[in-house]
Amino acid sequence: MKKIAILGAGGFGREVKTIIDAINKVNPTYNFIGFFDDGIEKGLLVNNYDVLGGISDINKYDEDLSIVVCIADPRIKKKVISTINNSHIDFPSIIHPKASITNEFVTIGKGCIICEGTIITCNIEIKDFIILNLMCTVGHDTVIGDYCSFMPSVNISGEVKIEQGVYVGTGAKIINLLDIGENTIVGAGAVVSKSLPANCTAVGIPAKPIKFH
Repeated sequence: MKKIAILGAGGFGREVKTIIDAINKVNPTYNFIGFFDDGIEKGLLVNNYDVLGGISDINKYDEDLSIVVCIADPRIKKKVISTINNSHIDFPSIIHPKASITNEFVTIGKGCIICEGTIITCNIEIKDFIILNLMCTVGHDTVIGDYCSFMPSVNISGEVKIEQGVYVGTGAKIINLLDIGENTIVGAGAVVSKSLPANCTAVGIPAKPIKFH
């Protein structure tokens, strides 16, 4: 069994541990050894598992180890991943057994987290370090760029192109044939009916940019 640890011992990290447990119940795959988190003292316990240190401890780890990066904010996630420099470390994609990937013409990059109840249909490209939280749906011919995060119950219709670093809040909906620019934030419950530019925050029904960053 492959050694695995979670980077980020907060609520989402603890939820992802339950995905690893679900995978192991179906097919024993991973030996979970604990959490890494720079914000929690090394040696403390989180849900009965050790906090093994922070990024510096990952970079000093001298055995093969899989790391799951449980950071929702795309900007922070990208920055943290860029600081990991250890040839022993790999980033598997963690997919809950009760997620539905309905077609062989779906590609999923490294470091992704796909939670229970998510439905991914056909001819979809999901790049690296994507989070699809509980009960998301992704329609046909959609492309999702690196580091994006989608909170629970986000619905993405077909033929949507989402650039890297996009964050979409709980329950938001994106209709078909739209483009979402890089680093854009879509607020919870928003309905995106027109393409959105890069580096904005968009909210409402229909979603409109309220600020740029």
